[in-house]
Amino acid sequence: MKIMKLPADTIIAPEKVTQYLLVPQARGDKFGYLASGGYTQANAAQLLADLRDQLLPLEATPTKSNDYGQYHETRGPLTGPNGRTLAVRAIWMTEHLSGVTRFVTLLPDKQKV
Repeated sequence: MKIMKLPADTIIAPEKVTQYLLVPQARGDKFGYLASGGYTQANAAQLLADLRDQLLPLEATPTKSNDYGQYHETRGPLTGPNGRTLAVRAIWMTEHLSGVTRFVTLLPDKQKV
């Protein structure tokens, strides 16, 4: 496995935060975990900034690859607006066709929780 740094211009779509991570979901809910760090719809911009500032710079490990792209994972602490630090895994994908890297999702890091 080749550990790497993801590009600084990686795309983190605001709707991924406002319409997915910070909304209660029937399956794969991240809302409650992020709320424990102080993240809400009211401060969604803070989560966007923290993803870019705290998780994007971490070393990324390649995981799976499919027809669309190569997936990478960063693991580390995410310190929320209330000062609580959450152990998280962030999943990113570099698209094969465009070469663009995008944020995919965020998960609690069960190895660290």
